[in-house]
Amino acid sequence: MENNAKFLTETALRISGVNPRKCMKCGKCSATCPNYDKMEYHPHQFVTMVDRGQIEKLMESDSIYMCLSCMACVQRCPRGVEPGKLVEAVRLMKIRQQGMDHKGPRDIPPMVDEKVPQQLLMAAMRKYRK
Repeated sequence: MENNAKFLTETALRISGVNPRKCMKCGKCSATCPNYDKMEYHPHQFVTMVDRGQIEKLMESDSIYMCLSCMACVQRCPRGVEPGKLVEAVRLMKIRQQGMDHKGPRDIPPMVDEKVPQQLLMAAMRKYRK
């Protein structure tokens, strides 16, 4: 595995906290995915590709945006691999690569109104700080 692929793989694993080597390729995650038909790479393929260091290929795929983040795949996995978290990690890496997640403290107040729950703001902060 080349250096850039290794770096990207380590970054995805660090952000997601998932160990893809626990996957036994049973396909239960893909079988329960509500957006299975629309994805180029299905959840079980996603896990395999991350394990093989094919992050750049995944980052160029529309599958990272087709994932609904419903986490049905996470609930169905008998080994606790959590493919949805890997998809979110790669999606976040793509967003960061494009430079679209850099908002400063002065950018936030105009986007927030009194109807936005505080829990949403805290979840977003945790997600984008990794």
